[in-house]
Amino acid sequence: MSKRDLYEVLGVAKGAAKEDIKKAYRKLAMQHHPDKNAGNKDSEAMFKEASHAADILLDDNKRAHYDRFGHDGPQMGGGGGGFQGQDFGDLGDIFGDIFGDILGGQRGGRGGRRAGGRSRAQAGDDLQTDIAVTFEEAAFGVEKEMQINRSVACGDCHGTGAKKGSGPVTCDMCQGHGEVRRQQGFFTIAQPCPKCHGQGQMIKDPCEACHGRGRNKKREKLSVKVPAGIDEGQRLKLSGQGDSGLGGGPAGDLYVLVHIQEHEFFKRDEYDVHCEVPISFSQAAIGTEIEVPTLAGRVSMKIPEGTQSGQKMKLRNKGITKLGGYGFGDQIITIHVETPSKLTKEQRELFSRLSELEQNNVSNPMTKGFFDRVRELFQ
Repeated sequence: MSKRDLYEVLGVAKGAAKEDIKKAYRKLAMQHHPDKNAGNKDSEAMFKEASHAADILLDDNKRAHYDRFGHDGPQMGGGGGGFQGQDFGDLGDIFGDIFGDILGGQRGGRGGRRAGGRSRAQAGDDLQTDIAVTFEEAAFGVEKEMQINRSVACGDCHGTGAKKGSGPVTCDMCQGHGEVRRQQGFFTIAQPCPKCHGQGQMIKDPCEACHGRGRNKKREKLSVKVPAGIDEGQRLKLSGQGDSGLGGGPAGDLYVLVHIQEHEFFKRDEYDVHCEVPISFSQAAIGTEIEVPTLAGRVSMKIPEGTQSGQKMKLRNKGITKLGGYGFGDQIITIHVETPSKLTKEQRELFSRLSELEQNNVSNPMTKGFFDRVRELFQ
């Protein structure tokens, strides 16, 4: 064992109170505990050094001897780590806290332990399922029915797992504490009881309906409200619709993952709806009024004279309901001007005449600009 001053080892003043020594030791022990630093010889040595210092300084008699004689005085716990069969006292209490934290022991909270070590009620597991809705259902909201498999409290034993007329009994290995302690070198390790699996209780006469589990799988029908504006991949939470808890614990939650079916005409971009509308060459040239489909039905829309293919037009508030009901998106319409692929004799004559007129009077800004640049390039 190091001959460093024991107060220096723990980082406390010589006149430090016991509570300050306990806090300092607990901090060092948590930092350098072998279970948290497997294979680290330096941490192991520091852990032993701190434990040796705390063993002496937390014992009034040993501390008095050390303060008077130092390391060369009467036996200070053997000088090699201490804990040779003595009552752990204050140090034992600290060990219990440290190992409880390291091994995952919780005080209270979901799935923790009551005073005396008996396990608390356990919350049920959360579940997740998927649901498919149409484009329109996602836009306006819908209520859908679905079926899920979930664990529910056994109706025969009411969730206790024990046969009618009987009940859980105290585990004879851990005496109801839910954990067992074993000595390892100079410290004590607490672990979940292997017989009752940390429950502190056992079922000797299991319920025939659930075989002692306290729950049974059941297929149930649920109704879920899909809000207007929901988007692909978003989740809905149904509180308390997951697996039932154990020992009176609360049920878990059910998460519903939403999938939206593709629409043959509409595309979605956040809350806006996009679509493409074809018009004829003549409609684009002279303008017209057409009917276009929206999520709420058909509406009339004016096509101005000289509309170009690819031009976008907006119908305000004809898109998706914004989640939470705060307004609507827009519908964005992309115009596609169709060039006729087969012409009648009369159409061909008309287009020939139109072509002659266009050659004599190029008024389209894009066309005029193109030919002006070509002339400049080849002059």
